[in-house]
Amino acid sequence: MTGHTLQELGLAEAPREHPLLYPGAWPAGSGLLQGDRMLPLERLVYDDRVPVLAVGSNACPGQLRHKMTESGIDSAVPMVRTRVTGVDVGVSAHVSRMGYVSASPVKSQGPPHELFVIWLDPRQLAVIDASEGVPLPDGNFRRAWLPAPDVHIELADGQVLPGAYVYVNRHGVLHNGAGAPRAHPGQHALLAELLAASAPLRVLFGVTPEEFCARARADVVRCARGTRLFAEHAWVTESGLEPYAAGQQTGSPGTGASFPPPLR
Repeated sequence: MTGHTLQELGLAEAPREHPLLYPGAWPAGSGLLQGDRMLPLERLVYDDRVPVLAVGSNACPGQLRHKMTESGIDSAVPMVRTRVTGVDVGVSAHVSRMGYVSASPVKSQGPPHELFVIWLDPRQLAVIDASEGVPLPDGNFRRAWLPAPDVHIELADGQVLPGAYVYVNRHGVLHNGAGAPRAHPGQHALLAELLAASAPLRVLFGVTPEEFCARARADVVRCARGTRLFAEHAWVTESGLEPYAAGQQTGSPGTGASFPPPLR
C-alpha cells in the first residue's frame, strides 16, 4: 500500500476528540482515505457513489476516520478537491454536543472556494447522515441536493458535477451583524468572539474557548440552552439553502424524486 499515514500528513486529529481543532486539518489535495492512510486517487468521479460537499469537519480525514471506525466501516472514501461557486462556509446556529460550534453551508454570490467533495457508498452515507442528525425529526441538519447551475462544482480536470448534497442546518446560521451569514473563522476565534459578545453565554459556558468546549461536550441540555441563546440574541439568519431542503426525504438514496441522482 502506497501513500502516507494521516499522522505523517498532519491529518490524524479528529475534532470530535479535540473540539478546539474544529473543523480539523484538510488534505492539501485529492486522495483516497483508506483506514489511517491517504492514497492516490484513480479517478475524480465515482458513478456508483453519491457526492457530498463538505464544508466543515467532513473534509477532515481524521474526523471521517473517527465516524466510520465508530460504526465499524473500513471501506475507502474518495476525497476530491473542487472549485465551488454558489456555496460558502457559514456558522451553524447551534451548539454541538461534540463541544464546538460547527460550520454550515450558506448560499453565496461571491467568488469560488476550494472545497472537498466526498464520494460515499450507501453505508458510508448512512453514517454521515446519522452524525448530522438527518434521520431524527429534530436533528440539526437536513441533507439537500444542490443542482447545477445553482451550484458550480468544477473538478481539477475541468469536469463540472451535476450537483452535490449538502447538510443544511435546520436552526439557520449566525449572521455578521448586518444580516448576512458570517464566515467561520475557526473554532478558537469564533468562540472567543461569541463569548465576548454575550454575558449569558459566558455564564453558561465559561469565559474562554477552552471552558466552552469542556462544558458543552456531551452536555445535551447545556448545548440546547446555548442554541436557544443564539436565537434569543437575534444572532440567527437563514442560510439561503432552506428551499433545497424543504420536504426532502431522509431515507436511502434513490428512494424518491427528492434525492437525485440515485446510486447506480
